[in-house]
Amino acid sequence: MSKLNGKVAVVTGGSSGLGLAMATRFAEEGAFVYITGRRQSELDKAVALIGDNAVAVQGDVQRVEDLDHLFEKIRQEKGRIDVLVANSGMVAPQILDDATEENFDKTFGVNVRGVYFTIDRALPLLQHGSSVILVSSIAANKGVPGYGTYSASKAAVRSFSRTWTAELLDRGIRVNTLSPGPFDTPIMDGQADTPDGGDAVRAKWSAAVPMKRLGRSEELAAAALFLASDESSYIAGVDLIVDGGAAAV
Repeated sequence: MSKLNGKVAVVTGGSSGLGLAMATRFAEEGAFVYITGRRQSELDKAVALIGDNAVAVQGDVQRVEDLDHLFEKIRQEKGRIDVLVANSGMVAPQILDDATEENFDKTFGVNVRGVYFTIDRALPLLQHGSSVILVSSIAANKGVPGYGTYSASKAAVRSFSRTWTAELLDRGIRVNTLSPGPFDTPIMDGQADTPDGGDAVRAKWSAAVPMKRLGRSEELAAAALFLASDESSYIAGVDLIVDGGAAAV
């Protein structure tokens, strides 16, 4: 039997990269999946790839009104959420000497505010036995020049999972963190200084991983499936690191 048969899942930031991989795997395992993102064209492509068990809802996780629209649609159509992945995030490296308010506010707006209010607004729909997965990063536990704001925002996400585990267990809601290391996704290109610099960024991060390669999106999706399914029914509050050993070695 499929591991998420009949479940209703939500993946924010599900139109590309790791979010799309997770949404696709959930649908393959029998879930009906709602994905969100800011760009309608990318959402349309993602739904075409995932198939009939997916619906896209355009919105920005920084806007509470967009979140309310998403969850009201789910309430009317399905009435519940069994799996919620708060995946929307951004990274824009900037060293302290070059700090700007815009970079700080946008990073924390998406990575922290977005996660906080995604879970807050979803609470009325989360069922007893549901699984909430917060996507953090191994950067939360490392000091990498240029990634101070990003790392701090992801540390906040990890903190949320601890607090919400304590707050929501009486409702039968499990909250866990999924922390990827370097993965081969379009976000790598966004960290390059030039249009052709993506390969250099990928080579740099590959060298930093003990396995000497970047992660594949489907590898994170497999870990997310474990946390989403009943196979992890006795797991709450953990930080599942998927990074080829980068944080441990």
